[in-house]
Amino acid sequence: MAIDFKMVPKQNNIASPPEVKYYPCAVSKGEVDLDHVAAIVAGRCSLSEADCYGVLIAMSQVMGEELAKGNIVKIDRLGTFALTIKGVGTDTPEALNKNTIKSAKMLFKPARNLKKILNTLQFKRIR
Repeated sequence: MAIDFKMVPKQNNIASPPEVKYYPCAVSKGEVDLDHVAAIVAGRCSLSEADCYGVLIAMSQVMGEELAKGNIVKIDRLGTFALTIKGVGTDTPEALNKNTIKSAKMLFKPARNLKKILNTLQFKRIR
């Protein structure tokens, strides 16, 4: 099955004169929720749907707790989750403190087997 994409125009105002270039943008076909994922996983193993749901909920809670402790969470065959922070630069090391941190984000690095899937994708342009 092909991944749908559309063309999106973006203007480069740095160039003189400003120029427009077109870039591909993936178009999703929808989303699946935790119930759906639990049902699929239950169909592929001996656990019930409720058991899979419970495991997935507990896993998300544990991941949040471990990331909040400053740990990197590595789940084999899925990937690695880590926190990154964005902040404001300071002129001196002494001026750097928690108030210079503006936000935190989660970084996900997929495992090798998931990266292989990216090499097999096919794409189809939609109008």
